Amino acid sequence: MQKQTLLNIGFGNFVVSSRVITIVNPSSSPMRRLREDARQEGRLVDATQGRKTRSIIVTDSNHVILSAIQAETIGHRYTSEEVEND
Repeated sequence: MQKQTLLNIGFGNFVVSSRVITIVNPSSSPMRRLREDARQEGRLVDATQGRKTRSIIVTDSNHVILSAIQAETIGHRYTSEEVEND
């Protein structure tokens, strides 16, 4: 059985790193639409703990996860986990 690694997305919240498709900055209009569409369709997971959304994570199941951690920081965590697993 393959070991699944978790990606820390802040404040005690984790995502299975192999399910992550993209980590993006939420400031553009298309990302705002993506967030609203996901909210309306019930695919939105808000992991910000009431803080400002600083990154949006899209998974292979088409779920949209909001995080209060910068996209760049999560990206560094993601790449460092991949290096450790090799």
